[in-house]
Amino acid sequence: QVQLVESGGGLVQAGGSLRLSCTASGSDLKINAAGWYRQDPGKKRELVAGISSTGIATYADSGKGRFIISRDGAKNTVYLQMNSLKPEDSAVYLCNVHVILLGSTTVWDYWGQGTQVTVSS
Repeated sequence: QVQLVESGGGLVQAGGSLRLSCTASGSDLKINAAGWYRQDPGKKRELVAGISSTGIATYADSGKGRFIISRDGAKNTVYLQMNSLKPEDSAVYLCNVHVILLGSTTVWDYWGQGTQVTVSS
């Protein structure tokens, strides 16, 4: 019953910024924790940033100091603010959310469809 939609990717010049969003839509749900991953062609998917169920954010070294992950509980939306972008940040970015349905203790795992980020020199 959960729909997960990503947006915010695009083409930017080096030094620019983008804000990615990931929204979980459904009845009586809550995002427990979430993360943003990226995957370059031919490379393994890697964690960019994560946010715990208690709101603690973690970052990979590649984005530390430039990226900010946040969560809007009322909108069931997770954001990734990406500043000072570099060409090596170019990748498909995917959100991952852990959802708890009302009246349940089961955690469900969902992935977004991915959004392309391309940073030019």
